[in-house]
Amino acid sequence: MTVRGAGDGGAGGVFEAATGDGPPPSDAEQRSREVRAALDGLLQIRRLTGGRGGDPKAVPADWELRQPVRAVALVLEAGGIAPSSVDGAGARSSTGYRVRAGERPGTAVVEWLGPPGSGAAREETEALGACVPVLARLGWDALLYKGPRGRRFLEVEPTGA
Repeated sequence: MTVRGAGDGGAGGVFEAATGDGPPPSDAEQRSREVRAALDGLLQIRRLTGGRGGDPKAVPADWELRQPVRAVALVLEAGGIAPSSVDGAGARSSTGYRVRAGERPGTAVVEWLGPPGSGAAREETEALGACVPVLARLGWDALLYKGPRGRRFLEVEPTGA
């Protein structure tokens, strides 16, 4: 989710949901405030657009369906799940979720990644399992799959899709 006026100290900055492919936040407390504000904004969008079910937490808004990677990343970050990150050279530098576009329109894929030797592969079933209720609380269904080389991932789509 991109929110104008949040991030980079406020006025004029842009908030980007952490997909797990960016640098770690430089100020965790500031980032937490920005994530809360972005989630509040997302829920307000759901309320104002009437949602698809009345309850703003039950079903993603049409806006989210057009950008599921950003929406899912925001939900995970707001739910206290740590995103992975990469360093300046693009090498994975911390363990956490990574959200990318799914093969079908309106879907996202969540993986659990970390630096080589971090044990992320051993943690992925439990870590991805912890993502499922966080996503469900805000209107996303997530199914756990086993992919190439035995790595697990979640396929995420809006509830009722």
